[in-house]
Amino acid sequence: MNKKINILISASILGLLALSLIQGYLINNTYKLKKEAFINDTRRSISRIDDFSPTLDSLSNIWQEDLLTTLTDYKVKTATKTDVINNLQRVIDSINELFKQGYQKELLKNNIPYGIKYHKSVKHIILMDSISNDTIYDYKKMPKAIILGDSIPVKNELYISNTLWETDHLDTREIDGKAVNTSLYLMFHTEDVMDIDGWKTEVFKQMIGLLMLSLLIFCFVFGLLYYSIKNLITQKKIADIKTDFVNNITHELKTPLTTLSLASEMLKNPLVKKDSQHFDATINTIERQNKRLQKLIDQVLSNSLGYKEIKLIKKPVEIEAYLNTVLDDFSLIPYTKNVTLNRVFLAKNKVIKIDKFYITTALLNILENAVKYSNDNCVITFNAEIDSDLKISITDHGIGISEENHKHLFDKFYRVEDKALHNVKGLGLGLYYSNQIVKAHHGTITVKSEKDIKTTFVITLPIN
Repeated sequence: MNKKINILISASILGLLALSLIQGYLINNTYKLKKEAFINDTRRSISRIDDFSPTLDSLSNIWQEDLLTTLTDYKVKTATKTDVINNLQRVIDSINELFKQGYQKELLKNNIPYGIKYHKSVKHIILMDSISNDTIYDYKKMPKAIILGDSIPVKNELYISNTLWETDHLDTREIDGKAVNTSLYLMFHTEDVMDIDGWKTEVFKQMIGLLMLSLLIFCFVFGLLYYSIKNLITQKKIADIKTDFVNNITHELKTPLTTLSLASEMLKNPLVKKDSQHFDATINTIERQNKRLQKLIDQVLSNSLGYKEIKLIKKPVEIEAYLNTVLDDFSLIPYTKNVTLNRVFLAKNKVIKIDKFYITTALLNILENAVKYSNDNCVITFNAEIDSDLKISITDHGIGISEENHKHLFDKFYRVEDKALHNVKGLGLGLYYSNQIVKAHHGTITVKSEKDIKTTFVITLPIN
């Protein structure tokens, strides 16, 4: 059975892990889709801002016109490629702050609530010719990029669009004192990129509902699995305890029933009937075994009561006198072991209100257990003292109880599983019933034990 439960737990954990991986995979895919949708929506929202803004359009005209003028100078060989590039960079630098401010104003006009950085980077400047093309600028071969707008780290760049500006330009230059018409065909390639500040937060906001639902489902499945496994283990323990109880009660009932059966057969014997002494002895045997059966039945019925079902009749008693009476009665019980009882009282002339019958039963249960689970020479120390409550400690130097069994000691039908205890008889009800009696008196009972050294039960009862 244990092996099956272990297999079930392992399979459940693997199933939960598989479910978590699948859920994580789906959430990751959803995240990617949400991210892509968010970026696409933003891209569409800002893709044409610079084209439809008069302010930004006028700033673009400034560098475009200046570029065409400088390229015309290059065409007539009064400027170099470096001059063209440097002049373009100078003009862009001069208008860059105005461009950035204008762009942010346009974002506000378009009701875009999150921060966006934007820039237009120059990729190629090429003069087209029927014979051969003349590349003025190629971003791949330049150490520094020409950028209009915000500076954005490469890792944060999000692509918006490419723009290819192609234009014919005709201008006049004076060469050797003569006005010469100069024409050029320009291909100007730029790329628009952006960086959305806090885009992860925005995507997360869109996914918060899904994440919360996924977390709730995961917690529900985990809780259901935990509850099911815990309930299964609990049911198994209960089944084992019931099986042990049935085996123990069967064993306890077997001896008196067998004796009763033999005694009944003997009474049918004519010789026994004629022998009055033998007849009376047989009747006494039947009577003893009948009382033993009745005691077992009463033990099962009475000791199964919970503390709420116990009806107390409390009366004031003088503590020391009462405890001495209980211990005197206990000392009269015949045992096969040598029992030494040490008494330590620090509760002289003090009175407590209790139900004597039930408290006596609880104390005797613990004292009998001390004898039952001790070696042949049993030494018990009974200590009673008063602070704000009555504190009774019962210590034996027997076989002790391992720590893992402490929390189950007061469970109904529970008996410590130990090979050294297989000859110790019992139904597993004594400590349970003692605990219920103490709880009915609004007290507590605890245990401290060291394996193979000693065990101490501490009962605390309120004085009032």
